[in-house]
Amino acid sequence: MAVSANRLELLQIADAVAREKAIDKEIVISAMANAIEKAAKSRYGQETNVHVNVDTKTGDINLKRLLEVVEVVEDHTTQISLELARDKEASIELGDYVSEPLPPMDFGRIAAQSAKQVIVQQVRDAERDRQFDEYKDRVGEIINGTVKRVEYGNVIVDLGKGEAIIRRDETIPRENFRYGDRVRAYLYDVRREQRGPQIFLSRTHPQFMSKLFTMEVPEIYDGVIELKSVARDPGSRAKIAVISNDSAIDPVGACVGMRGSRVQAVVGELQGEKIDIIPWSPEPASFIVNALQPAEVAKVVLDEDAERIEVVVPDDQLSLAIGRRGQNVRLASQLTGWDIDIMTEEDESSRRQTEFEASANAFTEALNVDEMVAQLLASEGFSSVEEVAYVDMLEIASIEGFDDETADELQARAKEFIEKQETALDDERKKLGVADELREIDGLTIPMLVALGKDDIKTLEDFAGCAADDLIGWVERKDGETTRFPGALDEFKIPRVDADAMVMQARVKAGWVTEEELAAANAEPEAEVDEVVEEETKKTGRIF
Repeated sequence: MAVSANRLELLQIADAVAREKAIDKEIVISAMANAIEKAAKSRYGQETNVHVNVDTKTGDINLKRLLEVVEVVEDHTTQISLELARDKEASIELGDYVSEPLPPMDFGRIAAQSAKQVIVQQVRDAERDRQFDEYKDRVGEIINGTVKRVEYGNVIVDLGKGEAIIRRDETIPRENFRYGDRVRAYLYDVRREQRGPQIFLSRTHPQFMSKLFTMEVPEIYDGVIELKSVARDPGSRAKIAVISNDSAIDPVGACVGMRGSRVQAVVGELQGEKIDIIPWSPEPASFIVNALQPAEVAKVVLDEDAERIEVVVPDDQLSLAIGRRGQNVRLASQLTGWDIDIMTEEDESSRRQTEFEASANAFTEALNVDEMVAQLLASEGFSSVEEVAYVDMLEIASIEGFDDETADELQARAKEFIEKQETALDDERKKLGVADELREIDGLTIPMLVALGKDDIKTLEDFAGCAADDLIGWVERKDGETTRFPGALDEFKIPRVDADAMVMQARVKAGWVTEEELAAANAEPEAEVDEVVEEETKKTGRIF
C-alpha cells in the first residue's frame, strides 16, 4: 500500500461522510483520490501526471505516474520515448500513456492539511449539487421547515437537508419568527449562486394561498373545483376566484366548509388575512361585479380593447366599492386583470351631461344649426359629425320634428364640413411629409395620417415596420400594477384586428411579403397562434 492509513477506516470515513451529507459514496471516494493526488504532486512535483486509484472494496490506494509516449522527449517528467515504451509493452503507440508505480509516501502536516481542504471542498460542491437537484423540481410546492435564525428581518429556514430564506418582503406584515418555530412557505425559486444554491421561500405569494386551499379543500385537489385567480394584500385581505366543474357542487360553499372550517384554517395560517371567495364567470362584466363584493353595482361599461371597465355604483356604496386606501378595487383589478374605474350614479349623470353639451355645441358649430336642433341630434345618440354625414338618412328623418328635407340638408352640411376639415388636414399631412401612398391603405383616414406624421411614421416602409401595438397601444401588467402605453393612433380606438390588417396591407405593398405568403400565414392553426401569444405574454409581461 502506497499510503500509510488503515484501509477499512478509510472506507468507513467515506461511508459516514456520504450518509451525513446525503451524497453518493463514490463522490467522497473520488474526492479522497483527488486529495491524495494533490499531496503526491507536492511530493513528486506539480508537473508530474499522477493518477490515484482507491479500491472501493478493499480500500487499497495505488499511486501511478503516467507518461505520454512521444517521438522526441522534451520533458522527462511527463513524457517517454516510443523506443523505451515498447521495451515495457510491445503494442504501445504514439499518443498512448505508460504507467509507472510510485513509491510509498507518508503525509506530512502540510500535505495532510491540503488534502483535507480538497476533500472538504469537493464534498461541499457535491452537497450543493445534490441540494440544487433536489429542490429545483419542487418549485411551486409548499415547504415545511424550522426557523434557524432571523437576520435583519430575513428568516433563515432549516429544511433538514439544506437552508432556505424567506426575505423580509416575502413575510406577512407584523409576523414575527423565533428560533425553533415551525414554518410553512411557498417555494418560488431555486438559483445557483457562488456561495451555493439559494432556495427562496415566500408567505406573501398568491400561489401560497392557492396551495393552502388545495390542501384544505379535497374538491380542489381532485380537480372538481378550479382556482382561477388569486389577489392578495398580504396580512390584510385577499380575493380568490373559483369555479366548479360539477354543477351539483357549490364552489364557494365547498371552499368555506362547514361553519367556515376550511377557510378558517387558511386564515389562521395567514395571520388572520380576510379572504373573499368569488364565483368566477367567463363573462367579464359578471366576474368584475362579483369581484367588487361586498359593494353593490348599478351598471358597468366595458372597453374590451383597452381592458378597462367603468363601474357605476350607488352614492352610498362608493366607499365600500373602493375600500380602505383603495384596497377593494385594487384587489378586484388584480383578480380580474381589468382596469376598473369606479364612479357614482351622480358622477356618471354629470359626465353624460357634459358629453351631451359637448356634442350639441359641436353640432351647432359644424352644421350651423340652432341649439334645439343640435340638442335633438345629441339626445338621439349622435356623438359626431361623421355619424350625421354617413348614417342612413331615414334615421335622421325619423327624429320627431324632422322630415326628409331637414335630414337631407343636415347630411349635406355635415359632408361639407368634413370635406373642409379633410382639406385642411390633408394640407397639414403634406407639411408633415406623410407619403401619398399611405392614403391607399384601406382603413387609414386623413386624420389618422396626420397623427402618424406627428409620430414620425411618414413612409410606407415606416408603417410596414410597425406592430399593431405601435398603432393602438398596449398594456403591461407587473406586480399587480397595470400600465397603459398609448399608440400613434390611440385616439381613434381602432380594433387590433383592423390595425393588424392595415399593417399587413402595407407590407404587401412594400414588397415585404406576397399575397400567397400572407394567405398561408392566416391559415395557421388557431391553437398554435394562441400558444405563441401566451408565450410572448409570459416573456414580456405585455398583454396581446
